[in-house]
Amino acid sequence: MTTNRSIQYRSTIDPKSLAGKKAVVTGGSIGMGLAIVRALTDRGAEVVYTGRSDQRLAKAQAALGTPLAHPVRSDATDTGAIAALHDQVADRLGGIDHLFINQGIAEFQTLEEVTEESWDRIFDVNAKSAFFTVKRLAPLMSEGGSIVFTTVSNDQIFPGLSAYSGAKEAVAAFTKVLAAELLPRGIRVNAIAPGFILTPTMGVAELTEEQRAEFIEQGNASTPMGRGGTVEEVAAAALYLAVEATFTTGVELAVDGGFGQGLGA
Repeated sequence: MTTNRSIQYRSTIDPKSLAGKKAVVTGGSIGMGLAIVRALTDRGAEVVYTGRSDQRLAKAQAALGTPLAHPVRSDATDTGAIAALHDQVADRLGGIDHLFINQGIAEFQTLEEVTEESWDRIFDVNAKSAFFTVKRLAPLMSEGGSIVFTTVSNDQIFPGLSAYSGAKEAVAAFTKVLAAELLPRGIRVNAIAPGFILTPTMGVAELTEEQRAEFIEQGNASTPMGRGGTVEEVAAAALYLAVEATFTTGVELAVDGGFGQGLGA
């Protein structure tokens, strides 16, 4: 059974439960990433968050309105910028308890339309940058810390998303491999896999308002729960894996309203 009823997410977590904790959120200036930053700072954590646009970072910082949040302009596809991010995080936070790798971009391109340039761009943003950001920042992580990747609910595939789907599957693989590699340090590595989530861009580059409305309508119809998820619901799942799921590692958690599980089919 589906429903179009909207939902207002309310957390029951202690508002100061993360006081003294340090976190980094990449791709944190908009959408799901920004919601994760807000959820962390609302609970007292100090957060460095990144984005590529000075304008978006300034808007995000004004919306957050807290000295616990520190915006950093950083291009995740630039290895030099990733190295600089390591130094900025070390200077600002010293160490990291929780790391959220959230940057991503999707482009709809069929087999006939995709180019080597667009393929490389999608893999650079979604996969290569995710791996090398962890490589650079892992030395700063505390024993018993946590890493949460953002992948995608990939159980149902749409035409035109070969590069994006492939890149996110690579990140899902990183989740398991790095969970094994970082186990000796007690660092847990997990992933959230969102389905249709109501964000400003819907995760797709250069959507018009008309295309966004159509995308939302299709997403509502395809989701067994009958609606798109909220960024707050994604953030709640991310924080659960990062903070509360202390005996969980190497897991990809679907946050998709039953989309990938075939419910209601």
